[in-house]
Amino acid sequence: MKKHFTLSFLLLFLLVNLSHAQTVAASKMVGPEKGALIIVGGGAMGLELWNRFVELAGGPANANIVIIPTAGEDSSASSAPREKEKLLSLGVKNITIMHTRDPKVANQEAFVAPLKQATGIWFVGGRHWRLTDSYLNTLAHKEFNAVLNRGGVIGGTSAGATIQGSFMVRGDTKGNSIMVGDHTQGLDFIHNVTIDQHFLRRNRQFDLVEVIKARPELLGIAIDEGTAIVVQQNTFEVLGNSYVGIYEANQIANSTKYPSGQNSTGGPFYFLSKGQKFDLQARKVIDTRPARPNEPAK
Repeated sequence: MKKHFTLSFLLLFLLVNLSHAQTVAASKMVGPEKGALIIVGGGAMGLELWNRFVELAGGPANANIVIIPTAGEDSSASSAPREKEKLLSLGVKNITIMHTRDPKVANQEAFVAPLKQATGIWFVGGRHWRLTDSYLNTLAHKEFNAVLNRGGVIGGTSAGATIQGSFMVRGDTKGNSIMVGDHTQGLDFIHNVTIDQHFLRRNRQFDLVEVIKARPELLGIAIDEGTAIVVQQNTFEVLGNSYVGIYEANQIANSTKYPSGQNSTGGPFYFLSKGQKFDLQARKVIDTRPARPNEPAK
């Protein structure tokens, strides 16, 4: 009897500790615990990016995509012809356009019904404060997260990229040149992260430095046009033709040399290119490529 009690107690102890360990691990997750994010820096998207989105949504035959054009101007916010046409051309048949400017509508079961069957969500570009005004902390927001929890994918470009972070830059209603304005709360699909876009194409490469100095708990990720990161749990991979900038408080303070595995003299930020991976929890590059030798001047 005593032996049976001891074994039962030991089993209970192990189960409690396993549950605690799982809770701690989940709390340290930066990206989504399940599913994936595709975060695009704006501009023209190559087929590689669209194909990855469709693949993560279940493939052309199984994908059920909800497109959200709410970030756009009123004249275009109820439709997304370019995005719908692109997805149709890739063989996706189940596509729904979902839009409102009223958070009361976003709290209605009838409105969010398409999200319950969705395997993917796509946020169109525009101004990301319009997305928070419409969806933040609503039933729709809850269903966005449910898509990820089912193993689906959330993607977006430009404003649809920044909205995915926890802290929004360029969210001021007076203009997007104001880095920290009257809207700073994102939809928080990726935690303790702020995301900028178009950053090389629009000469924005220094803009996140002061933001991270003021908010050192944040990781800054800037994504150029035609380029994306694919986030799964605590790792992201770079896709596309240009670069992703990393802004991290220790790097800004110390200007560490060679943070991206490339030859460099150090600086407040550094770039990642196609195929490189990044550990969001450790805030370090995962680079399996052989180190490049120092090249003497010619």
